[in-house]
Amino acid sequence: MLKTLSVAGFALSSVLTMNGAQAASELEAQEQADLLFMREEEQLARDVYLTLADQWGIRVFSNIARSEQRHMDSVGNLLDFYDLEDPLEGGVEVGVFENEDLQVLYNQLVDQGSVSQEAALLVGKQIEELDIEDLNQALEDTDETKIQQVYNNLLTASEKHLRAFNRQLGSDEDDAVVVASSNADSQTRRRRSGRGFGRQW
Repeated sequence: MLKTLSVAGFALSSVLTMNGAQAASELEAQEQADLLFMREEEQLARDVYLTLADQWGIRVFSNIARSEQRHMDSVGNLLDFYDLEDPLEGGVEVGVFENEDLQVLYNQLVDQGSVSQEAALLVGKQIEELDIEDLNQALEDTDETKIQQVYNNLLTASEKHLRAFNRQLGSDEDDAVVVASSNADSQTRRRRSGRGFGRQW
């Protein structure tokens, strides 16, 4: 699993403003960590796809990169709502991350995807499978309706993206998505039962 962000040191509550209306909310440390991680994880997907689109000229990468930008914006809106410091505040260069694990991962993925067009598509598939895993875990970690709505939207999109990559690779789209979701559920159960699991990268 990609998500290794430390949750220590986060505030547990904040007073929020959005569209002129005030709301009070408490977020657990894990919920805050998930939001910050998801902001950069969506950036990772966007940046890898932009880079591979430039290298290979495969349309699926540029199309999905635009979708990933919208996902980044959705999570960014949540950070604003919950008054969390945005790791992308002020804008960042493509391929530059505050999270060191994601920085290493970006470099690895671009290297893998630079070998061939098929390798690039496999990288896209792998990213979406791990997005599905992380989103399922993040949904388990929150009972905030606003956050759940965004995560569910991202999850639906990731499943759609996975189908797109499987089409390019000639795989069975629906079966592959079911397997990815089942694996994510299994990983979640192992983590929450205390047994844990190793990072997939």
